[in-house]
Amino acid sequence: MKLEEKKISSEEIFDGVAIHLFRDEILLPNGNKGVREVIRHPGAVCVLPITEDGQVVFVNQFRYALNKVTLEVPAGKLEKGEDPMEAALRELSEETGLTANNIFSIGDLYTTPALIDEVIHMYIATDFIQGEQHLDEDEFVNTLKMPLSQAVRMVMNGEIKDSKTQTIILKADKYFERQGGNK
Repeated sequence: MKLEEKKISSEEIFDGVAIHLFRDEILLPNGNKGVREVIRHPGAVCVLPITEDGQVVFVNQFRYALNKVTLEVPAGKLEKGEDPMEAALRELSEETGLTANNIFSIGDLYTTPALIDEVIHMYIATDFIQGEQHLDEDEFVNTLKMPLSQAVRMVMNGEIKDSKTQTIILKADKYFERQGGNK
């Protein structure tokens, strides 16, 4: 069965700072017309910084939409035309003060593909030089460390609720397991 939908027309109905909302008229696989509301997002990165002794560096920050402080890995929005790995290094440095000598991709994450086209590029970073945080003017975060094994338990116990953080922790745990030992 054919599954693809084709865009007939698109109308921007909201032009925000981080998101842009469009109402698209589409042609469905069965030939009927339909409507899709889509949030366009420039994409993002997240990075799991893990020390030589297996400590993960996290950030706590207040998330206005949830009215809560959340525990997350360093992350941020891509600037227009920015290379995702360079963005991951930038966000890591801004939020934690860490400069990584080693960084590698562990895949991409579609956050909510029914509504938003955001792709989060995920990285693991190791081998650091510690510097100072240099947060954006409207950014306030605290850093903390814990063993990767504790972070995995917190994901499985529902204590870490952020989807990108859950995904990268579980992928990193599996990655290190396959490399012959947990961090």
